[in-house]
Formats: sequence, C-alpha cells, structure tokens
Amino acid sequence: MTAASAARSASAVRSASAVRSASVARFAAAVRFSSVARFASAARSAAVVRSALPEERRFSGGDPRVRFRDLLVAEWIKLWSLRSTRWVLGVGLVLLVLGAVQKSLNDYRAWPTFPPRAREHYDPMTAAFSQISAVLLVVGSGVVGALTLVGEYATGLVRATFSAVPARHRVVLAKVAVVTAVMLALGVVVSLSTFTVSQAILSGRGISVSARASGVPHVLVANALLAPLAALVGMGVGALLRHTAGTVVAVIALLVILPMTFKPTVHQWANDFYMWFPFYDWVHCLALRHPPSNPALPTAADAWTAFAGWALASVAVAVVAVRRRDV
Repeated sequence: MTAASAARSASAVRSASAVRSASVARFAAAVRFSSVARFASAARSAAVVRSALPEERRFSGGDPRVRFRDLLVAEWIKLWSLRSTRWVLGVGLVLLVLGAVQKSLNDYRAWPTFPPRAREHYDPMTAAFSQISAVLLVVGSGVVGALTLVGEYATGLVRATFSAVPARHRVVLAKVAVVTAVMLALGVVVSLSTFTVSQAILSGRGISVSARASGVPHVLVANALLAPLAALVGMGVGALLRHTAGTVVAVIALLVILPMTFKPTVHQWANDFYMWFPFYDWVHCLALRHPPSNPALPTAADAWTAFAGWALASVAVAVVAVRRRDV
C-alpha cells in the first residue's frame, strides 16, 4: 500500500511538472511571437512614414548623401559672417585701387623727365598693378583663406560642423569652392579696376594700352589668379598648423618673403627650383607683357604649371589633413 501510494505520488509530480513545462513553453512562444509582431508592425509604420517624407527630408545632416548645395550655402554664410572677411576684402580693394591711382599719377607727372631709354622700356601695366600691390593682394587673400578653416578650429565650431556632416572631405571641398569663387571674383575686380583707372590717367600722356593690346590679357589673368591661389594655399597651410598667427606667418613667408629673396643665377638647378614658386613666376614672367627669353627665367608654361600645381596641392593637403587628424 505504501509502495503503491508512493508510485502514484511520483506519477502525479511528473504529470504536474510536465504540465508546468508545457505552459512555460507556450507562454514563452506567445511572448516571442508578440514581440516579433510588434517589431514588424513598428517597422512597417516607420517605413510608411519615411516613404511619405519628401526626398530631401529623409537624410539627416550627418548623412553622407546630404546635398552639396546645402554645404555650399552653409559655407557661404560662415564666410560672410566673419567681420574680418568684409574688412579685409573691402579695405584691400580700396587700397589697391588707390595705389594704382597714385602710381599712375606719379608716372603721369614725371613722364616729361623720363630719359629716352626709360620711355622705350616703360610698361603701363606696372602702374596698374605693381609688385607692392601684388604683395598686398597675396597677403590679404592668404589670410582670408586661412581664417575660413583655422577660424573654425579656434572657436570650436568645427566640432558642430563635423557632427552635422561626418563626411569631412565634403565640408572641405565646399569651403574650397566658396573661397575660390569669392577670391576669384575679388581678383577679377581688382585686376580690371586697377587697369581701368590707371590707363585712364596715363591716356593723358598717350602712353596707355588697351585691354586687347599684345601681352595685356595674360597679365590681367595672372593678376586676378593671385587672389584665389593665395587663399587656397592659406587653407592648406591652415589645415596643417591649425594656428591662426602661425598660419598667417607661414603663408606670408612661403608665398612672398621666400620668393622675393630668389634671384636668377648661373646655376640652372637653382633657377629650376625657383620656378616652382608662383610669386617668383609672376614677377619674372606673368606680370610682364613681353617676358624676356632667358633660360634662367621661367617661361609662361612653367609659371602656369606652378600656379596650377600649388592650387591642387593645397586642396589635397587640406582634404587629407582634415580627414586624417582629430578635431
């Protein structure tokens, strides 16, 4: 009797345990099914809402597919929000035009006293845009280009920029596009305005030249391209140094001071090295209507190659430096 009761009790315990296990299994299966169903329903709802949004609203600011046009607008606003940009460009333009007026008036008054040899070699383009004017334009443009990038690092705004747009190279390329367009426009205005006022003054002595005269177009183009070139170099140096004062000093030394110390020599390897500096090429070739044919001096092809090489190298340095280094 005792053995039979024990057997029945054991059987009852096993039956209850089996029932409880089955119940737990059914409950777990129900929970899993319910979770999957809720997740699928939420996913379908999100898909419906997302498909209802306009195309331009589907991507967040940090999406690499954000429109490049929006980046251009943002960089345009940031560039002109700096008071230094307006002051440097505005004051610089006025100073360069006034410099052309003063130099032209000096030549106008002194023309009767010029010896025959000086009159024979006189170039009216030097009155429009002298070497001092070129230095001012290069320095001012380099400062603006440097501040567009270094300024964001100095204020910490670059963190917000890269948080909104993690694709850093797109941000840098947008900066390059905006700065190049603005500085090219400035260079064109400076080149044409200084040429116009100077030739208007010199025409009173009959020593002016027209814009279509031999050698004049390439000088006007070279004068205009000094501004965007210096700005791009400023951006490239700024991406490496990330220090405002250090960048400005480095740009001035690299673009102006160092090339001004170069002189043509009997050593051709030194002359070939000098030809890679844009300001040296401008002084000895591109600023002259009729550059002399001398193996020690750069040719027009050498000068334009140096201009393009420095611009492209500066952009590449800026993109790589910003992408590879931490904020």
